[in-house]
Amino acid sequence: MNPYAIIDKYYPLDNELKHILVTHSRSVADKALAMARKHPELELDIPFIEEAAMLHDIGIFKTDADKIYCMGHYPYICHGYLGADLMREEGFPKHALVCERHTGAGLTLQSIISQGLPVPHRELVPVSLEEQLICFADKFFSKTHLDREKSVEKARKSIQKYGKEGLDRFDNWCRLFL
Repeated sequence: MNPYAIIDKYYPLDNELKHILVTHSRSVADKALAMARKHPELELDIPFIEEAAMLHDIGIFKTDADKIYCMGHYPYICHGYLGADLMREEGFPKHALVCERHTGAGLTLQSIISQGLPVPHRELVPVSLEEQLICFADKFFSKTHLDREKSVEKARKSIQKYGKEGLDRFDNWCRLFL
């Protein structure tokens, strides 16, 4: 599977949105790959990690996020499940799970309902080690500051809005992957 071919299908123009997507995704993939290689004892699927990390945000073009040139109609928080739908249509259900489970540090059904989030009412928490690793790596990079990696503390702050459960998962990932 060539993730760049799928990106080109949904982002055919070389514009700022595509640049943001590819740059951000490459940063996430590189961090995830470095952590995976640091932990051979986890026996992670390296090729899958690279592919899924490159495609985890494939659905952003369907959202409305002017600051990163997304001119779609859905709230930005929907990009995960929207990307998952695209990946399922492409025939990659395992990659789809990464897309839909990477928001925040994962979203529980309880938090989705209690916060009134406009996403499907189901557990959207990373399950496999590969899903967890990609979600974790993603927390260190924003799409508005492509040139820098966040510190652990800044990454923690960015997920606080999703609740204590997300912070607990993040802290567990620090122990597991760093």
